[in-house]
Amino acid sequence: MAGGDTLPIVYRDEHLVAVEKPAGLLVHRSEIDRRETRFALQLVRDQLGRRVWPVHRLDRPTSGLLLLALDVETARRLTAAFTARAVEKRYLAVVRGHPDGGGRIDYPLAEVLDRFGDRLVSPDRPPQPAVTDYRRLAAVELPEPVGRYATARYALLELTPLTGRKHQLRRHLKHIFHPIIGDTTYGDGRHNRFFRARLGCARLLLAATRLAFDHPHTGMRMDLAAGPGADFRAVTDALGWSAEVAAACGT
Repeated sequence: MAGGDTLPIVYRDEHLVAVEKPAGLLVHRSEIDRRETRFALQLVRDQLGRRVWPVHRLDRPTSGLLLLALDVETARRLTAAFTARAVEKRYLAVVRGHPDGGGRIDYPLAEVLDRFGDRLVSPDRPPQPAVTDYRRLAAVELPEPVGRYATARYALLELTPLTGRKHQLRRHLKHIFHPIIGDTTYGDGRHNRFFRARLGCARLLLAATRLAFDHPHTGMRMDLAAGPGADFRAVTDALGWSAEVAAACGT
């Protein structure tokens, strides 16, 4: 992370700020890692010299756009917009295989308990509706024997979650047998190891690149975009997808 203690600011006004979160950084203090001392909320607070409030989730291994409120009322309105699915979210992902050119994954997901049990739900609760749209932006076939095949196929996808279940994108891509590269929970270890060994990439190749929503105070339509991170781009550049990534991110 440039400077070590700051995050790139994509947009800021008197009510909200959007920053680029790198992969591996927690948004706020969590039982996921009690030893961690650096968090996105803390960094942005210190960077701006004022308190900030989270309004949506972004998993630790995911990079990209993180939206924060600068006052309680803005936090309330933005949280309500995310809950009402009034915020359009788009992600980029590198996945195993060659999915169809585009489609919709409509597959209910059961509740996921956090590792340390701080998010308990009834075990009888049925799976909740979960829908993700995807579009294939690029594909490659490498002459490398990974697993049982003589070649290795990968694709760059644009993902649009229409619901907000925990780990939805990672679980949905596993469901259609095209797991996201670098996913140590739902992914394919053989391909993860190949990317580490050949491309020097140990991160989850999932990045939040666009957020579109109505400004909570002015009503103006906001369309914020950010790149997927230098480490993500290093991989997609090596695979020949520089133009596709730039076009998808508006950069």
